[in-house]
Amino acid sequence: MSKTAIYPGSFDPITNGHIDIIERALKIFDKVIVTIMYNPSKKSLFTIDERISLIKESLKDFDRVEVDSNDGLLVDYAKEKKVNALIRGMRAVSDFETEFQMAMLNRRLARDIETIFFMTGLRWIFTSSSVIKEAASFGADISGMVTPLVQQALIKKFNK
Repeated sequence: MSKTAIYPGSFDPITNGHIDIIERALKIFDKVIVTIMYNPSKKSLFTIDERISLIKESLKDFDRVEVDSNDGLLVDYAKEKKVNALIRGMRAVSDFETEFQMAMLNRRLARDIETIFFMTGLRWIFTSSSVIKEAASFGADISGMVTPLVQQALIKKFNK
């Protein structure tokens, strides 16, 4: 039986920290579905289609990764995909409360779906899509935090 997990997030844009978690998850799971979740409380820089393209190209060397999007409830999406494992990354203690609340809500809504937390590698502890976007908006060098493709897309968005 194949073991598949969903890695949900906004991925606006995908970072090297996200890619690190995907690589590590692929050591445990046969397949990872990277799913862009619509979050009405976040204003995205990249469209869903742009993010899908950036993720697919950034992960082109990973043959056991699928890229998708969903605008509904995560647990409903997981049931639709017949997946019972969700991957979440945590950078610091500050992430814990929000991630814990989401995991408990998901567990309440669907007891058969487990959330598995990956602690970010120390190398990526300070990175987030938001911080990277902000730095890029000021023309900072973000190489090494995102793939060259994502870096170019950010430069283009901010005309820097």
